Amino acid sequence: MGRRYYPESRVEVGGFMALHYDAILDIVTLGRYLPFVRKAIATMGIEPKDKILDLGAGTGRNALLMAEHLSREGEVVGVDISEEMIRQFRKKCRALPNLRVVRARIDRPLPFRGKFDKVFISFTLHGFPDYARRAIVRNAYGALRDGGSFFILDYNEFEPKEMPFYLRAIFGLVECPYAFEFVRTDLKEMLSEEGFGRFEEQVFFGYIRLLRAEKVNT
Repeated sequence: MGRRYYPESRVEVGGFMALHYDAILDIVTLGRYLPFVRKAIATMGIEPKDKILDLGAGTGRNALLMAEHLSREGEVVGVDISEEMIRQFRKKCRALPNLRVVRARIDRPLPFRGKFDKVFISFTLHGFPDYARRAIVRNAYGALRDGGSFFILDYNEFEPKEMPFYLRAIFGLVECPYAFEFVRTDLKEMLSEEGFGRFEEQVFFGYIRLLRAEKVNT
């Protein structure tokens, strides 16, 4: 896989896991992941001409789902650090010239400034320590046009100790220490500190949510 920037994280995926990521995800979720993400993306209010930045874009499956709502004038730009994921993204999306991916760390400054209508990040933010999360949020803020929206599809806020035993056991088995910190974090407060506001959220299965935050300060 190469260098891991956050050894305790489980969102940095390479090797066999990266090569078979979508299939593994479908198996472990009993086929529920794709229809769930499709439903979540459908609620984002994507306009045909939207320019969308997909942080931690992975294999491109989410980009393809967003592209279903776009015209040829719309665009999705994915950002990922994994060469294996990028190869899959390019293969999946090669028929759509308005979908592309660049290799970069999403927790380091990105070259996009005020270009995008929407920024999307899915099940990635929880896998970083707090200081890196804030860097990612700042990247989203800088990439958005005034009034643009940042969409975070990830764990909701909850106390792991209060989960049913079987869910707590699964969460502890599959997730990293950063995730335990993330679910206890007031994400809206952190986003407010970075210039976002006018929040909207949808909760799925009790423990997952799609949080929309608007760029309100300039």
